[in-house]
Amino acid sequence: MNGGDGASSYARNSSYQRGAIEAAEALLRKEINTRLDITDHSYSSFTIADFGCSSGPNTILAVDIIIQTLRDKFSSSLPNTTTPQFQVYFNDVSHTDFNALFALLPPQRPYFAAGVPGSFYGNLFPKAHLNLAYSSCALCWLSDLPPELTDTSSPAYNRGKIHYTGASAEVSQAYSCQYRKDIKLFLHARAQELAENGLMALIVPGVPDGFLDCQEASTGSEFDLLGSCLMDMAREGRIKEEEVDSFNLPIYYSTPKELEDIIKSNGELKIDKIETLGSMGAQDTMPDLESRVLYLRAALEGVVRTHFGHQILDDLFDRYALKLAHSSFILQPQTHRSIMIFVLLSRCYDI
Repeated sequence: MNGGDGASSYARNSSYQRGAIEAAEALLRKEINTRLDITDHSYSSFTIADFGCSSGPNTILAVDIIIQTLRDKFSSSLPNTTTPQFQVYFNDVSHTDFNALFALLPPQRPYFAAGVPGSFYGNLFPKAHLNLAYSSCALCWLSDLPPELTDTSSPAYNRGKIHYTGASAEVSQAYSCQYRKDIKLFLHARAQELAENGLMALIVPGVPDGFLDCQEASTGSEFDLLGSCLMDMAREGRIKEEEVDSFNLPIYYSTPKELEDIIKSNGELKIDKIETLGSMGAQDTMPDLESRVLYLRAALEGVVRTHFGHQILDDLFDRYALKLAHSSFILQPQTHRSIMIFVLLSRCYDI
């Protein structure tokens, strides 16, 4: 994600992710009030972690919702006790612009804040340290790409494509296997870090059950459009075709059933609630062409720059804008729907 507060920064181009938090707000408040048991416990402090916080204001919105809900719960459930101090940890990969994030924090906030750089696919906190864990729109990013995608001898060699949408079944399977490995690592780490009676709330980008890759390929995807722009540049000699063949986006969108099966197979956390938040039309939060282009650039510029260099960025996204203007994403936005999966988890047993 692009840091800072520039025109193509995540902070200024993440209205779609903000929409997911707003869509989940009522359910998140309800589940915390219903599921979190505080009556038999004494808290001097209450620890919260946002995994995959990125560098914009969305994480602050989510934390504000959680803190307000917790304060209301403590005051109503334990009116004769002092509300504990809240400690919030903001976690994301080490190159996240934490300076930009902390500059956005309100000075009179009702919690202490700390940044925790590192991959959330491994342990980041001591055992039983967290009372509430949270992640929104981050669990679609893979920890790494399956190596077979760039192995010319593999059936999953993804030549001429930068994603699994519209690619072969072998490519899709390689992505799915990597996603399963990653989510199991994430769940194992959080199961160790959650305190007794702790909760974890997830908002996971996904696609509906029964979704077929061919359905997405028939209308194209925004990733396909971006990939075709890169191939055009390769044909014109701006970049090498081998560079495109070795570039794949580390992003995977699960179905609710696939995610549920992974959680159940892990066995360390139990599902208290899983619910699809409903279709989220990108046109609702990104109503015009410019906002759609900046949204994708804010999300993907970093991985594109790392692989191809910064020199191609403006040309690439200018080409993408031209193709997007004539695509069904703009001409038929109602045909392109995505979902967000809300999941509430708790520990199955003492670890």
